[in-house]
Amino acid sequence: MKRIFLFLATNLAVMLVMSVVLSLFGVNRYLTATGLNMTALMGFSLVVGFTGAFFSLLISKPMAKWSTGARVIDAPSSSTELWLVNTVKTLSERAGIAMPEVAVYSGEANAFATGAFKNSALVAVSTGLLESMTKEEVEAVLGHEIAHIANGDMVTMALIQGVVNTFVVFLARVVGYAIDKTLFRNSDDDRPGIGYMVTVFICEVIFGIAASMIVAWFSRQREFRADAGSAKLLGNQLPMIHALARLGGMTPGELPKSMAAAGISDKPGWGALFSTHPPMEQRIAALQNLK
Repeated sequence: MKRIFLFLATNLAVMLVMSVVLSLFGVNRYLTATGLNMTALMGFSLVVGFTGAFFSLLISKPMAKWSTGARVIDAPSSSTELWLVNTVKTLSERAGIAMPEVAVYSGEANAFATGAFKNSALVAVSTGLLESMTKEEVEAVLGHEIAHIANGDMVTMALIQGVVNTFVVFLARVVGYAIDKTLFRNSDDDRPGIGYMVTVFICEVIFGIAASMIVAWFSRQREFRADAGSAKLLGNQLPMIHALARLGGMTPGELPKSMAAAGISDKPGWGALFSTHPPMEQRIAALQNLK
C-alpha cells in the first residue's frame, strides 16, 4: 500500500510541476471566454502527460544504478562474473541487440533490465539471485531480461504511461470545468474558481489510480512475453519454468517503486489489479502451454 501511494504521489507531483511550469510560460490557454478550447487543452495534456514519462525513461539507467547500488562489471573479477558477462553476450547476440551493460547489486533474489534504447541497456542481477539459483536458472532469468530489451518493453511502458497521463490531465480539467461552471460560479464570471482547482486535483488522484491499473495490466502482459522470449532464446521452456518455481518459493528482492515493473518478480500489489507481475502459477502455466 505504501509503495503504491508513493508511486501515485510521485506521478501526480510530476504532472503538477509540469502544469505549473507550462502555466508560467502561458501554454495553458485552454480556458477561454466561451469555455474550454479542447484542442489547446489536448495539446497541454499531451505535453504534461508525456514529458514526465519520457524524462523517467531517459534517466532510467543512471537512476537504476544509483538506487540499487548496482556495480557495472567492466572487468570480471571472478569466474561467476566472467560467466555472467559471457552469458549475457551470447543471449544478446541471439536476440539481435547490442551487448548491454552487466551489473551486480546486493540484495535478495531479483534481476532487472532498463534503459531508453535497445542497444544501450543495462541488465542487473542481485547477489541473492546468483547465490540461490543454478546457472541454468540464472541463464533463464537473463534470457527473460534480454527479451524485455529486445521487445522494447521500456519504451512501450513509457508510451503507455504517457498516454494514460494525458487522459488523466485532460479528463480532470474537463470534469473540473463542468463542475465549477455548474455549481460554484456565476455564468458571467469567466475565471476558473476554487471549485475548478479542487475538482481537478481530486479527479487527477482518482483518474491516476485508474490509470495505474491500466499500466499494471500492460506490465503483466509483457511479463508473459518475456518469459516466452527466454524460452525461445534458450531453446527450451524448462529452465524458465524452474527459475519461476524457485522464485515463487522466495521473497523477491524489493526494487524501488519506479523500477518494480522491471524486475523478474515483485511483491503482490494492493490487489491483483495493481500488480506489475502475474502470479507465478499463471506464468508457469503459460510456459507449460507454450508450443
